[in-house]
Amino acid sequence: MNVFRIIGDFLHLFSIILILTKIRKSKTCAGISLKTQELYALIFLTRYLDLFTNFTSLYNTVFKIMYLSSSGYIIYLMRGPFRIKYDAEQDNFMVLYLIIPCIALAFLFNYEFSFFEICWSFSEYLESVALYPQLLMLIRYKDVEVLTANYIAALGGYRVFYVINWGYRLYTEDNYSDWISWTAGFLHICLYADFAYHYFQAQLKGQGRMSLPI
Repeated sequence: MNVFRIIGDFLHLFSIILILTKIRKSKTCAGISLKTQELYALIFLTRYLDLFTNFTSLYNTVFKIMYLSSSGYIIYLMRGPFRIKYDAEQDNFMVLYLIIPCIALAFLFNYEFSFFEICWSFSEYLESVALYPQLLMLIRYKDVEVLTANYIAALGGYRVFYVINWGYRLYTEDNYSDWISWTAGFLHICLYADFAYHYFQAQLKGQGRMSLPI
């Protein structure tokens, strides 16, 4: 493990703190895509099936539990106490359009044709597109709240540092290869590109809110 991986993990943790802060502080789910949150829950469930069978380190185990539990808690808040503040009409993307192709890719392109490896591959492919319902929702809203924008930016930063981590490992480790993660990570960053541009433009101009073009 290297410093780039650790920074990426803590940016991911920070993004979770931001979205929970938004929901609990403002007592609303406005601007947050439940579809994206459920996709992330599916990602964590399929990626961490080995939670109790494959112990790598305490660090990894703690983060796995945190991702699973926080994802479930966010969905609980959005479907439970704050459901009335959730804008389902704007969050209407059909997620099967993302899930089914990712299942097909996982069966076709994996490191080993086994249940755990196919599930892990599926989680990697799905993560590359899981943010799409959220970005689509924000485009429909046009104006993006500060905490929501910072949440998405932190998620993007997490992925950027993971890409740097892969590059560092490729340079320093013999026989290191992980083309599934590399490909999914590249697609993930491409999906963020337009949002990142407008986010940093808003930060440079000192704007409290940012706007996304239709």
